[in-house]
Amino acid sequence: MKLGVLFSGGKDSVYACFMAMQKEEVSCLITIVSKNKESYMFHTPNINLAALQSEACGIPLFEYETEGEKEDELEDLKSAIILARESYGIDGIVTGAIMSVYQASRIQRICSELDLWCFNPLWYVNQNEYMVSVVKSGFDVRISGVFSYPFDESWLGRSIDEKILQELKILSEKYKITLTGEGGEFETFVCDAPFFRKKIVIDNYESSCTNHNGTFIILKAHLEEK
Repeated sequence: MKLGVLFSGGKDSVYACFMAMQKEEVSCLITIVSKNKESYMFHTPNINLAALQSEACGIPLFEYETEGEKEDELEDLKSAIILARESYGIDGIVTGAIMSVYQASRIQRICSELDLWCFNPLWYVNQNEYMVSVVKSGFDVRISGVFSYPFDESWLGRSIDEKILQELKILSEKYKITLTGEGGEFETFVCDAPFFRKKIVIDNYESSCTNHNGTFIILKAHLEEK
């Protein structure tokens, strides 16, 4: 079965792609570039680097732009999936949804309307086991945005390794936040994954944070052999 992965460049979509590749053929990555930073559906920090990630893993990328208006952006998503199906002959869609009923239900509805299979490999996964697997499997995941207390600028750009994961576990228990950032507490960018042929090296970036709301924007990056 040929699949298209809804791809944001964050850990969940990249890991979902990794899982899908174990059983099926991933024919393309589908990235929705939203002009609205507050999009209900789509990840936005460093979305412009999805093309570099596509090159790193050797999977073709299909990009589609949306204004990011609530609900209207779903029609853009549907159009993107239709065009990706025409270009790559996909039979189904893979998502990195973990707990968001808003996102998952809408994507499933679109897939149903288009007679496509919808694969959600991370849906209600054990968050601790998932995050441990991300680290142990060799993913290089950087924190690209923080959007809630107690996160501050010191977290921006950090790679989630075993030490950082332990810190996240403590904060998760203390402040009742999700370990995966699924509640919108933080967002991520993947520089390397087991199926990447090359790794992404960050050359230049800028970060800013005010009142526990900040972003890590990659200004320049390149690929290196692994």
